Amino acid sequence: MKTKYLIIGAGPTGLGAAHRLRELGENDFLVLERNAYAGGLAASFKDDKGFTWDIGGHVVFSHYDYFDRLMDSLLGDERLEHQRESWVRSNGTWVPYPFQNNIRHLPKEARWECVEGLLPGNRPETSPQNFAQWIDTVFGRGIARHFMDPYNFKVWATPPERMQYGWIGERVSVVDLKSVLRNIVLERDDVAWGPNNTFKFPLHGGTGEIFRRLANGMADRIRYGQAVNRIDAEAKTASTKQGLTVEYETLLNTAPLDILARDWLTEPSGAFIDAADRLTHNSVYVAGVGLDADPDAAPDSRCWMYFPDADAPFYRVTNFHNYSPNNTARPGRQTAFMCETSFSGHKPENVHELMDRTVRGLISNSLLRGERMKDILTRWEIAVDYGYPVPCLERDGALRILQPGLEALGIHSRGRFGGWKYEVSNMDHSVMQGVEWAERMVIGTPEKTYTLD
Repeated sequence: MKTKYLIIGAGPTGLGAAHRLRELGENDFLVLERNAYAGGLAASFKDDKGFTWDIGGHVVFSHYDYFDRLMDSLLGDERLEHQRESWVRSNGTWVPYPFQNNIRHLPKEARWECVEGLLPGNRPETSPQNFAQWIDTVFGRGIARHFMDPYNFKVWATPPERMQYGWIGERVSVVDLKSVLRNIVLERDDVAWGPNNTFKFPLHGGTGEIFRRLANGMADRIRYGQAVNRIDAEAKTASTKQGLTVEYETLLNTAPLDILARDWLTEPSGAFIDAADRLTHNSVYVAGVGLDADPDAAPDSRCWMYFPDADAPFYRVTNFHNYSPNNTARPGRQTAFMCETSFSGHKPENVHELMDRTVRGLISNSLLRGERMKDILTRWEIAVDYGYPVPCLERDGALRILQPGLEALGIHSRGRFGGWKYEVSNMDHSVMQGVEWAERMVIGTPEKTYTLD
């Protein structure tokens, strides 16, 4: 089999690339997808009790007009719009997100620790060399101890001192002492920060519905159940475990970059192998706990909640029933908690115990009454080996070797794990990496979202 453009992966980036190629009049392409479904990490699943679950808490917001138009064409009016309401569970109480802007909700001693850490002379004045030092420099020891340090370790499953901080951008709200004190004295909350303070969500089918529809528009160009395991860059062929071999002119990879460079290339260089080994990632376990709504509890309008403390394994819980009532089997009458826990060599977890620990964590944090354990209707779970690409200290050096080297071989690697840049791996970023790659291939426009700088 021959094709001009071969795309590995029918996730957001691969489908974005394929869709844009077709829009530009280029139909000589093929997508190979190892799974029997489209969507990658943005896929959704319906369990045997009728609850729909995502692989983590995806929401739709955008930095791009093209992405907005694409969502309009795919979903039309079949989506809901939400004002973000998110909270942090700390010191046995609830603090509105962003934590650092709303510490007035903390107990007095913890509140003072956070303020004291921000006072003049109490923060380091030298340039930080890693993420841990950046946290201390920007937020002070109090906020670091009560939220930033434990939460980030829980999310990344990586010590912050092993991470860089250049990825921060719009992903972390910084803080200033004047605003903190004003909010405390005036008893005012500051909750509007961030690009996702409003977001949209499909009315039916979870996040995966977006990519099911996108894939359906090019079903003749996608081969499911084809797991690539060998690429001969010199011969320009890609082979799958199932025995398919495809000859290509140009290849777009959206699978994990380290696997591509170290395991799939027929003759990887020592430099490629060394660079691939320097890339790090975490793994994520997602637990879905569904049951009928508690008749004795007030409605909970929160979208999601963060958990830095050690009394629960998860770092985030999403009230998935609030994203769309159709995420439950009986819309409007059931509750769906979607809980995420990370793990790695730095933070090992026994995945087989995590469902029980998740339920206990929901109880200890007042999201589920203990006597309602018997009422749980469904316990859905999935563990993904590649959860987040960690912006470790050696990442950029590794990418400077891998990406130009691969491009010299006619191989481009984009997407959350194909590009390995967490700072441009939101859903819109991921789709647009594919779109911009396609435009570069066909009409020569430079890519803007993913750059090799």
